[in-house]
Amino acid sequence: MIINWYPGHMKKTEALLKEQLKLIDVVLELVDARIPKSSRNPKFLDLFKDKKRVIVLNKSDLADEKVTMEWKSHFENQGMHVIVTNAITGGTARYIQEAVTRAFQEKSQQLINRGRKSRPARVMVVGIPNVGKSTIINQLAGKGSAKTGDKPGVTRGKQWIRVHSQIELLDTPGILWPKFEDEITGIHLAQTGAIRDEIIDQEELAHELVKELLALYPEQLHKRYGGDVMIDPLDYMKWIAKTRGCILKGGEVDLLRVATILLDEFRGGKIGRISLESPE
Repeated sequence: MIINWYPGHMKKTEALLKEQLKLIDVVLELVDARIPKSSRNPKFLDLFKDKKRVIVLNKSDLADEKVTMEWKSHFENQGMHVIVTNAITGGTARYIQEAVTRAFQEKSQQLINRGRKSRPARVMVVGIPNVGKSTIINQLAGKGSAKTGDKPGVTRGKQWIRVHSQIELLDTPGILWPKFEDEITGIHLAQTGAIRDEIIDQEELAHELVKELLALYPEQLHKRYGGDVMIDPLDYMKWIAKTRGCILKGGEVDLLRVATILLDEFRGGKIGRISLESPE
């Protein structure tokens, strides 16, 4: 299942990031805690290599807590500041502010040593579509400063936002990259909602999800839907169809409806706290 989605505005955003980079002190990079590897744009590794980085593992309430802590250690071992958060319930804005302040501390001292006044840290907020950037910014600013939405690609232009006297944020649109390095990256991005459903075969996407969940979280799958979790993924989808009443005229199972149920309930955390990727 090959997935690629790179609209024209994403190419423009990439140019915007490069243009604004000279103004930036700290990069605040949001990743999806369920798929930290797939939700990190590989272009960022080179683009921001000389910038201080704060990694925000967002949507942690939907991810496996144990695996999220493993990812936290993984990024910290690479010298990054890491915050685990959930953009919906919030409560971690202060910790993000503190992490940014620590990351900016060295640059701030350099300004003072050169006889200049310290200024607010200029922070660029980056991440893939639908990872929660605008919601996090609104929590940091304490008001609805940035446009938010539950669809990928809501933010289309740059926005500077003053958080408080110590931090200024540059919000940027969510950006993917032209070609995913492997097939599973595109699948995971689509399963978590970073790519528009309209361009993807939902039945095939849900089939891949069931296959992974049967391998990683069979107990949670059984608790939600029942049935024999040792069977083929397609047969399990047919089981769900029968138990949920997803039957077409003539007795045929409605796999598209089952796919919609599975993807919606996975994304909403109804199947349980699930991580599709671990550091190893």
